[in-house]
This record gives sequence, C-alpha cells and structure tokens, in this order.
Amino acid sequence: MENLDLGDLGSDWTRIGPPDLELAQESTSLGEVFGRGGICRRGAVVLRPYRRGGAIAHVNERTYFNSGRFQQEADIHRLLWENGFPTVEPLGFAFRRYSFGVEGIYFTRYVKALPWAQAFARTDELLPQFKRLLDGLSRWGLHAPDLNATNFIIDDDGCLLALDWDRAGWAEPGKALRETYLRRLDRSLIRLNAPVEIRAMIKKLT
Repeated sequence: MENLDLGDLGSDWTRIGPPDLELAQESTSLGEVFGRGGICRRGAVVLRPYRRGGAIAHVNERTYFNSGRFQQEADIHRLLWENGFPTVEPLGFAFRRYSFGVEGIYFTRYVKALPWAQAFARTDELLPQFKRLLDGLSRWGLHAPDLNATNFIIDDDGCLLALDWDRAGWAEPGKALRETYLRRLDRSLIRLNAPVEIRAMIKKLT
C-alpha cells in the first residue's frame, strides 16, 4: 500500500505486509520497552522506527540506502514465526523517502508482556526456555547481533519471547555461534547492572 498516512509519524509511507492492519489509532508510547527511536503501540500493532546505533548514529540516525534491510528482517522473522520459534508475530514494515535514502518502521503484533530486565528474579525458572531458544538459533545458524538482554520479554503465560531481528543473517551453525550469543548477553547484562547471580545463570547455558 502506497501513500500511507501514519498521522504523527507522517505520510507517504509504502507498506509491505498485511493490507488490513489497523494503524489509524493514536500512538501510545511503550515506555517499558527498551530500544532506540520511540517504540509505540496502535491497538494490536507495535510500531518500531528503524534507528541506527553506535557512532554512525551521530551523523546518520535514520537513513538507509534502500528498504533491503527492512525486508531482510521481515523475511527472517516470518521464517522464525512460521517454524514456531518463541517470538512475536511479524506484520511487515513501511518505508518512505528520507534524505538521500529511505527510513523505515517495523510492525509486530502487540503482546502484553514484561521485559526480562524488569523480572530478573524469574531467570531461574526461565533457564529451560533460554536454553531451547539458544539451541534453536545455534542449530539453525542464525546470527542476530542485536539480540541482547533488552530484547527478551515474558508474556502473561510465562513464555519467554525474543524480539528484534534487525541485522540478523545466516552464519555457521554450532557451538561457536552459541558462545557468541552468550558473550553478547553477558555484555548487555553488565550494562544493565544485572546481579552477578543472573550473569552466572546465563553463563551456565554453554
């Protein structure tokens, strides 16, 4: 769908995905969710604007050469969802011209949940789910470099869900990939000042 108007997020968007998404409602900030760029909710849809991180963000916060990066995330996320991986439902993305390229917004189904970083006390009970999740990613050979401690939520049924497949791609499956995930998780736990016992639990998942 072209020339989509997203109200406070502007107009002239081209949407890729289900044509019947209800996006006309007023945005509600999801302040409890970590991430860059002001993640918000409209009814049953979560909107995550694409924002760059690291040093490049100081000179280029939101411009991408084309929509290929958004499409790659959508394709990988859809594959995970259709194979029963514990994640939220992907609903496509939208993009529009911005500066010398494009900017994008990613859509997922809203799930009532609590960020793991606000429920570290439940980590012990979640360890079997963490293990299965890491087993699956390592066995498939999927490397998701942005999958850190802030990208895990716990839904009302106690299920651990992983978010954010931006920059994900295929790599050599196996133990080395699993260790990469564990190092990434540990670094993010340090930045969050997580208790040392939480870090120790995750390290045991080797």
